[in-house]
Amino acid sequence: MAVRVGVDIGGTFTDLILYDEETGGVKVGKVPTTPDAPETGCMNAVREVVDAPDIRNTAFFFHGTTVGLNALLERRGTRVGLLCTRGFRDILEIRRGDRADVYGLFWQPPEPIVPRHLRMPVGGRIDARGAEVAPLDAEDIAAAARVFTEHGVGAVAIVFMHGYANGVHEREAARTLRTLGFKGEISLSHEVSGEYREYERTCTTCIDAFVRARMSRYLDRLHDDLKSSGFSGSALITRSGGGSMSFQEAGRRPFETIMSGPVAGVEGAAELSRRFGLGDLVTADVGGTSFDTSLVVEGRPTLMFEGEIAGMPLQTSWVDVRSIGSGGGSIACVDEGGLLRVGPRSAAAVPGPACYGRGGEEPCMTDAAFHLGMLGDGVFASGMRLDHQLCEAAIDRIAGPLGLELDVAARGIMEISAAAMASAIREITIEQGRDPRTLKLIAFGGAGPLMSTLLAREMDMRTVLIPPHAGNFSAWGMLGADIVREAARTRVTPLSEAGVNEVNALLGELFAELERRSPAIDVPSRERHVMLDMRYTGQEHCLAVAMPNRHGSIAAGCDAIRASFVEEYKRTFGVVMEAPVEVVSVRAGIRAPLPDRLAVQRPAQQSAADDGLRLDAFSFALGKRVPFRVIERCAIGPRDRLAGPLIVLEPTTTTYVDAGFECSLHESGCLQLEYDAGLLAK
Repeated sequence: MAVRVGVDIGGTFTDLILYDEETGGVKVGKVPTTPDAPETGCMNAVREVVDAPDIRNTAFFFHGTTVGLNALLERRGTRVGLLCTRGFRDILEIRRGDRADVYGLFWQPPEPIVPRHLRMPVGGRIDARGAEVAPLDAEDIAAAARVFTEHGVGAVAIVFMHGYANGVHEREAARTLRTLGFKGEISLSHEVSGEYREYERTCTTCIDAFVRARMSRYLDRLHDDLKSSGFSGSALITRSGGGSMSFQEAGRRPFETIMSGPVAGVEGAAELSRRFGLGDLVTADVGGTSFDTSLVVEGRPTLMFEGEIAGMPLQTSWVDVRSIGSGGGSIACVDEGGLLRVGPRSAAAVPGPACYGRGGEEPCMTDAAFHLGMLGDGVFASGMRLDHQLCEAAIDRIAGPLGLELDVAARGIMEISAAAMASAIREITIEQGRDPRTLKLIAFGGAGPLMSTLLAREMDMRTVLIPPHAGNFSAWGMLGADIVREAARTRVTPLSEAGVNEVNALLGELFAELERRSPAIDVPSRERHVMLDMRYTGQEHCLAVAMPNRHGSIAAGCDAIRASFVEEYKRTFGVVMEAPVEVVSVRAGIRAPLPDRLAVQRPAQQSAADDGLRLDAFSFALGKRVPFRVIERCAIGPRDRLAGPLIVLEPTTTTYVDAGFECSLHESGCLQLEYDAGLLAK
């Protein structure tokens, strides 16, 4: 019997799902996150849910974490030094010369992750084709090493001009640093990125160096704790670009895991879409601290090849997840202008919302939902009982100064939160040419089902899906995260027969590199994937186009490759051009699929629902408090069609079904909420 365990560490709660591959059985757990030592919260969840036989039978342990992301946001990482080509010392400050806020008079770019006195220029030059123009200056490296030692530098990023074309100087510089006694981490740009664009590549390499030591230590501690509990399987962490990688590889390439946590839920939604034909989806993942949303098209997450964190570019594959500081723990306040605001400041896990009774005094979104009756009787499956008195005292802190009744203030908190989340959804739909009214909303996370019908009304979306184990759905998504490795290399070449031969030779090098990075994990097969970044000659930006391949070589001629590019270009921009096409970068990937899981199982029957149970709660559709039927999710059968207002309870979350929506059970195990304006007239 093989077991898979997934643990997702959020800002407020750490979620766990255990899946038995033989029976399809599932166990879930949710414990408070321990921000100062996240591995402690992770192991608390493991000990609470996974018994000794299960931990010994665990073949795969999947993990999603924001350790790397938080280190970057809080600037709590290793002191980093940079070796750069002479003349390019200030590239981190020059950036692209643009402004993130065009009209903001007081906008300032983020502080460079490496201060100027630790950015050391080095003589030597490689050209864009990889040929040496000038030899590396060893004396410059020796001088830099003395500066690094003097300032206690713990990691060095080495980024030389055109290092992607030939990494010989970067490797030589690393060897010289070691010879001179440097013992810290060293990140080489050609190993980290392999793509052109000096600012982006420099920034990515510096980020890798900045978080590497902290991430490695964290993963080592967690792995040791797991092994001491009897675990002997494969430990994997989810990647920002989808899929997973081993703890060991993540320690060497931590920049690939910066968005580890939010991606897993999107992967789970994509899997449901493919398996059950759900169509295109918008995800709404509402946790305690943040709201994350993404677009699933044709059963696949929307993928980019560059992300941005705290105003800094990260040159790696990246599921397009938009995040804002809006969640169950988001704090409401009255700003200097006398307006009600919600977030981005959060009560997080400690002290948490006031109604948790853990010392929080400021009103949070969870307090507002509880006061309005949206959380049922306020007794969570974990045994936590929410406190009405503390909740009302917190909300009164803003209701009093604004001269509002508690219900009105709480309603305002919920509607402001929903509006902020809807704005993020518009970024990935309307602003990218997609009409959200034609899409389905899939809501998960601890507060996603709570907010789902509010978001649907805000976006005029008619169908909402609440997946099984919705509160822990990101942990569920991890369990299907295939093992993925990717590499890219810039090689600008015309699209010609000779160019295709050059590309295939480069693919051979990339796949050989990926095979060397492959972990020793027993998987049944491996799939190779190829993409080409192409553009019309003279253009600046590229389109990534998937290519058919045979054993890692492109299985198409020039005409077919050009036709694929032209088709993608027309779909994206609506026009085509009569101009030569060139290849800019080559992308290679290896995916090792994990064994298929059984269909998502419904939670086990807990207790029969009391059909007569009613609770007064606020209906946003009706604008007043009305009786809501309260029912356990496990009591909803495949033939039931239940009209809102309705509150559905389950161990990991609460689904709020406002008036106008009808609830039924989809074959996928999802709750399906359909809007019907006619229901409001009844």
